[in-house]
Amino acid sequence: MEPWVLWIILAVVLAIGEIVTMGFFLAPFAGGAVVGALVSGLGAGVVPAGLAFLVVSLLLLWVVRPIARSHRRTPALARTGTAALVGKPALVLERIANDEAVGVVKIEGEVWTARSYDDDQVIEPGSRVQVVEIRGATALVTD
Repeated sequence: MEPWVLWIILAVVLAIGEIVTMGFFLAPFAGGAVVGALVSGLGAGVVPAGLAFLVVSLLLLWVVRPIARSHRRTPALARTGTAALVGKPALVLERIANDEAVGVVKIEGEVWTARSYDDDQVIEPGSRVQVVEIRGATALVTD
């Protein structure tokens, strides 16, 4: 079997190992094995292909791995739309009483129909509340 084929097999095995572990440790070595296959495929011997594998693997490990690890630690994208309003403070503009189907709050400058998260709770105008959930065009709030 040709040496470049063995390098490709090694690259595939390392890539599969990376997919399974998700630690971004085996991927640089898979990249090094691909370069080793290229060098070997160009007719170089085992030693130059091995050196290319070693140099590229260590370079990728040293340069790319810290970048990939920092991306894994970044928080998820910021919530948008109505999901971004959950947890925000609101000002009660009109009395909130679920049994009377009344209530209006102001959330970040926008006026919303509001209902109390607790069905029995009545919240008076001027109160500060917290948005718990958005259902359709109605904010469910609690004090």
